[in-house]
Amino acid sequence: MKLIQLPTQAFEQRLLEEMNENPALETGNDEDDYEKDEFENDEYEDYDESDDSDRIEADDINIDDYLSDDDTPDYKTQANNYSDDDESRDSPIAANISFHQDLINQLNTFILNDEERQIAEFLVGSIDDMGYIRRSISDLVDDMAFTQALYTDEAMVEKMLYVIHELEPSGVGARDLQECLLLQLKHRTPTEYVDLAIDIIENQFDAFTKKHYDKLIQKYNVSNEQLKKAIHEIERLNPKPGGSFTGNNKVTENVVPDFAIRIVEGELELTLNGRNAPSLHVSKDYQDMLRTYKDSRDKSNDQKDAVQFIKQKLDSAKWFIDAIRQRQETLFVTMNAIMHYQEEFFLDGDETMMKPMILKDIADLVGLDISTISRVANSKYVETPYGTKLIKEFFSEAMKNDQGEDVSTLEIKKILQNIIEEEDKKKPHPDDQLAELLKDKGYPIARRTVAKYREQLDIPVARMRKKI
Repeated sequence: MKLIQLPTQAFEQRLLEEMNENPALETGNDEDDYEKDEFENDEYEDYDESDDSDRIEADDINIDDYLSDDDTPDYKTQANNYSDDDESRDSPIAANISFHQDLINQLNTFILNDEERQIAEFLVGSIDDMGYIRRSISDLVDDMAFTQALYTDEAMVEKMLYVIHELEPSGVGARDLQECLLLQLKHRTPTEYVDLAIDIIENQFDAFTKKHYDKLIQKYNVSNEQLKKAIHEIERLNPKPGGSFTGNNKVTENVVPDFAIRIVEGELELTLNGRNAPSLHVSKDYQDMLRTYKDSRDKSNDQKDAVQFIKQKLDSAKWFIDAIRQRQETLFVTMNAIMHYQEEFFLDGDETMMKPMILKDIADLVGLDISTISRVANSKYVETPYGTKLIKEFFSEAMKNDQGEDVSTLEIKKILQNIIEEEDKKKPHPDDQLAELLKDKGYPIARRTVAKYREQLDIPVARMRKKI
């Protein structure tokens, strides 16, 4: 079950860990070369063995080599996937400069005395990843006294804060959004519209955030076009200056599809990512060692301990191979059922054709537990002709339309999104109007349900969608 819930990249990491921990597990296509030769003795049960034609003698095996923990086993330090003719090349590792280190480097260009530099560096350390200092000046003064034994006053901290505000990216070190936007505007080349934008942010910030454009036009005695250009200057600003730092160490995760769906001659074709189907087999050397122990007449205690260790590793390897095969089968049959259940969508790509589908529907089709279907759906991606999608996005509850038919909530959300995209942005529809428009299209749902779907689509309220 743990293997099933792993996406492709995590599964590859888990496979690598198992290969490192168990030398009896090997990759390759050699499994077919082995024949099963079950045998029993007084102490051990069944083993998988290879052909007896290549038998090795007991004297050729040093059992102690497999029990010693003094040295690192050779299999952990060897790589077999390179030719002897290949050049040895070391890949350089990029050492990125952190956001805060970049700010410290910029401080070095200012002429500051020791006290000023200590305060400035403390302020840089107080900047969060978004570029803000979210603490009051008095709190910073107290903190410097207690943690740095640096006694100063608020006036000196304010002075050094002005220095921080000169650093790049513009707006860094602001204490709130209003100050962040002002800092960026004041670093812009002055124009009629930049000056108007500065005045709006500085003196009419509340009216601006609530999009009371009529009040702003009346206040500044400007035209719609002039206000629109001033607002455009504001919209070009970055509300999170720290997040735009190009040298940060944030890792961008790449999505690796676990499945791929293609349309071949009008029919859907499903494939499982080959990285989920590694070729594994049990080590021939370990099986030969067991066979040698069986053929040996004199069985010492050390040999018995060794063969017990070998058997444990072989059993673990066989179990892991079987678990991977079961994982492959479960993934494929589950996604295959989902693909055929949503066949109309995969053939056409229209999200309004998505059928209502819950975990139980697929569990009943494939004969698996709901929890198993959930593990497959929650962390896997499928590549389709219409983009790469998270499998759980295909699941949705059912609602009745005005004709009594079951429709997917995904269908309703898509129609709601289309209505909002096509609305007049000067007079966007409030939720009650959206409910009426959906009702006219045959989807009678309550206003609070519209609000819930709108929030799930990450669409703001009507007031915040308004544009001048």
